[in-house]
Amino acid sequence: MPLDASSDLSDEDLLDAFARGDRAAARVLTLRLTPRVLAHAGRLLGSRAEAEEVAQEAMLRLWRQAPDWRAGEARVTTWLYRVAANLCIDRQRRARGGTVALDAVPEPPDPAPDAPARMQDRARAEALQAALAQLPVRQRQAVVLRHIEGCANLEIAEIMDTTIEAVESLTTRGRRALTRALAARKEELGYVDE
Repeated sequence: MPLDASSDLSDEDLLDAFARGDRAAARVLTLRLTPRVLAHAGRLLGSRAEAEEVAQEAMLRLWRQAPDWRAGEARVTTWLYRVAANLCIDRQRRARGGTVALDAVPEPPDPAPDAPARMQDRARAEALQAALAQLPVRQRQAVVLRHIEGCANLEIAEIMDTTIEAVESLTTRGRRALTRALAARKEELGYVDE
C-alpha cells in the first residue's frame, strides 16, 4: 500500500526512510509539512511569493539534513519551523525594512457563502496582518507560533532558541500590543461587546 500524507509513520520515521532512499517517504513528508511551513512563512513575511521561496528552501535543507539527522534531539517540525523562521528573518534583514503591501498578498479562497462575511473576514485578516507587521520580529514570531500555529511554549522555545519564560513574555507583550493596535477598529471589524 503506497504511503500518503495521512500515513501513521512519524515525521522522524519518514525522514529516516528518505535518508535510506525511500522516495515515497519524501513525498509524504512534503505533502504533510510544506503547507505548514508555507503558512508559517506567509504569516511572518506577509508575502505568498516570498513564503513559497522560504518553504522550498526549508524543505531542501531538510532533505540535505536527512542523512545526518540525529533522532531524539529535535522534532522534525521544530527544526523545520526554526529553519523557516531564520530564512524569513534573513529575508527581512536583506530587505532593510522594506515591506510588501497587504493588497499584494492574495487571500486564500474562503468558503463563506455570502460576500459580506467574506469581506469582513478579509478586513479582519488584513487588520491582523498589519498589526502583526508592527510587532518586533521576535514578538511576532512567538505570537504566530503560539496563537496561529498552535505550538506549545516548550516547542516555541526550541524553535526560537530561547527559554520558556522568554516565550511567555514575548507572547504576552505581543498580545497586548495587538490588542492596543486593533482596539480602535473593533466596531469596524464587526467585534461588538455583548
